[in-house]
Amino acid sequence: AVASQCGFRQKAVLATFKGSELDQRGLVFEHPFVPPDHPYPNSTIETVSAEYVTLDVGTGIVHTAPGHGAEDYMTGLKYGLQTYCPVDNAGRFTEGLPEYVGQRVFDANEAIIDLLRKRGALLASENLKHSYPHCWRCHNPVIFRATEQWFISMEHEGLRERALEEIALVKWLPEWGRERIASMVSTRPDWCISRQRVWGVPLVVFYCEACEAPLEDMKALRQVVRWFEREGADAWFAHSAEELLPRGTKCGKCGGSRFRKERDILDVWFDSGSSHLAVLGHRADLPWPSDVYIEGADQYRGWFHSSLLIAVGTKGRAPYRTVISYGWVLDAQGRPMSKSLGNVVLPREVCDKYGAEMLRLWVASVDCHDDMWWSDESLARLGEAYRKIRNTLRICLANLYDFDPARHLVAPERMLEVDRWIQERAARLVRQCLEWYEGYSFHKVYHALHDFCAVDLSALYVDISKDRLYTFAPASLPRRSAQSALFRIADALIRLAAPFMVFTTEEAWKYLPKRVPSLGEGPPEAQDTVHAQLFPRSEDLATGLAEERFANWGRLLAVRTEVLRALEAARKDKIIGSGLDAKIYLRLNSDLEPLLASYREWLPMWFIVSQVELGREHREGAMASEIPGFEVSVSRADGTKCERCWTYSTRVGESSRQPTLCERCVTALAEIEAGRAEGRAGSR
Repeated sequence: AVASQCGFRQKAVLATFKGSELDQRGLVFEHPFVPPDHPYPNSTIETVSAEYVTLDVGTGIVHTAPGHGAEDYMTGLKYGLQTYCPVDNAGRFTEGLPEYVGQRVFDANEAIIDLLRKRGALLASENLKHSYPHCWRCHNPVIFRATEQWFISMEHEGLRERALEEIALVKWLPEWGRERIASMVSTRPDWCISRQRVWGVPLVVFYCEACEAPLEDMKALRQVVRWFEREGADAWFAHSAEELLPRGTKCGKCGGSRFRKERDILDVWFDSGSSHLAVLGHRADLPWPSDVYIEGADQYRGWFHSSLLIAVGTKGRAPYRTVISYGWVLDAQGRPMSKSLGNVVLPREVCDKYGAEMLRLWVASVDCHDDMWWSDESLARLGEAYRKIRNTLRICLANLYDFDPARHLVAPERMLEVDRWIQERAARLVRQCLEWYEGYSFHKVYHALHDFCAVDLSALYVDISKDRLYTFAPASLPRRSAQSALFRIADALIRLAAPFMVFTTEEAWKYLPKRVPSLGEGPPEAQDTVHAQLFPRSEDLATGLAEERFANWGRLLAVRTEVLRALEAARKDKIIGSGLDAKIYLRLNSDLEPLLASYREWLPMWFIVSQVELGREHREGAMASEIPGFEVSVSRADGTKCERCWTYSTRVGESSRQPTLCERCVTALAEIEAGRAEGRAGSR
């Protein structure tokens, strides 16, 4: 291919060599355009061998520049070649022939090709398109240069091994973080802490102008610290070496008294990695080490990493007890949000459009350890979930309008069993959520709270409790029992949700009836805000309900699902309108018969129907269920509809004073009237 590109007419083999025969000291090439007697360095070029040269492209003979590439640099070390780097910080040639000296490296290509052509050393030229490193920020090609650097040795005083020991003691969330950073530390080279920049924190090093030795007089160097304390790091750039150093400072090697300052700055990761030394350990409320470091998953190579090495090197242990990393926010197309792509959504824009509450709720709803998808559609769905939680809290508060916890709170052992059951479910929710909070699994807390509000409360408990809450006498035990459960549960939910529903829970807290000390709120002066309260405790919600009785309600839930299916079918067939129009007949199997018989009086409330009948015989038109041997039949309820509670009863009209009411409502009204009379007497 080379012969063809060069225009060779004949392709004759002149000689054959093994690579090892060419790999000999003393075998040199003449420089293609610099004569041997020119003072220019490297006017003759030694031959070396390198395994990374490809066999399928070109001649196999390539230019090696130890000062301008990692592989070439390693080859130069192997053969003792000069690390020659005639390129300055601006990417211009500092040495060379007049044809290209002073030009930028990429601009000089044409001049050098032209020079080769004029010297008769150019066989052919062409443009090639190939992969080449570019700056991730400005997208311009990178120029590799070998320069003197400052390093921290990973082996000095066992820094690597001590860092690995500390990694094993830290809690990493997610767990794979431990293996990731341990792998990086175990294989990383020495840490190059110098950078060639015109801004940043300087490397505080002075060199003797006479012998180039660095100044190691720590007493003299400490004076620079005092300059920094007064003026900040800019003092390094604002003052000369003579001003910064004490008068009479001498070089420890040659005794010279004139010094120049190091122009390189510290690696910015050294800046951020040392932040714990500046922030922690100086105040009682900010102890060292930190409880938590939290940043993106790229910081295992960055902030987490540099902080660890600096802390182990200076204090002998990790600067954090727990490290949490999170993924990237992705747009609707699954692309990471970045300034260069222009797909970044600013938090301010989200707050203006949806409110800060929704932004915070979105953050809490996603698993931050993985990449997180963002779109307007996801916010719309989240809005529905938000309204479900908010509306559930509103329903709870609305039913506590006449409830004073100091006077009306029912002790757990006196509560109705269904109320104890829902309170026990809330206690288990609290216990689980507190564990998730401890593990920073906020998305699990959010989803558990939403599901509890949507399923346990809104679709079940609140629905089955409406009859007691709306139709029973205000001071009756069944009603106060339900209110007590709603109060304790609302109190717990508001405090559990406070970290990620800040405004909503604060508003709800102001409408919650006065708290009582047993529920664990903060000091009296802080009761006006939920954000000064403690989290709820599961033991404050526990009722002592036996595990067997608690499990019974789980079995009753399965039965309720089958009954609701049958009611919906009867509604479609126009047999009934609402559920209270229905009478349910349950054909029982041997497993369910003892359970349903023992809860017989609860079943109309549980199914929200007027009547429930139990039996063993099959009835025509019964709906089979997924429970073996269990069937549900639906018919119109017996009796007359009560004008007040809307349930059907054969005892409606027994009272001459209230002929349109059932016996239960007549009793409730009597209790209400008695309570009013008692109140009037007390007021007199």
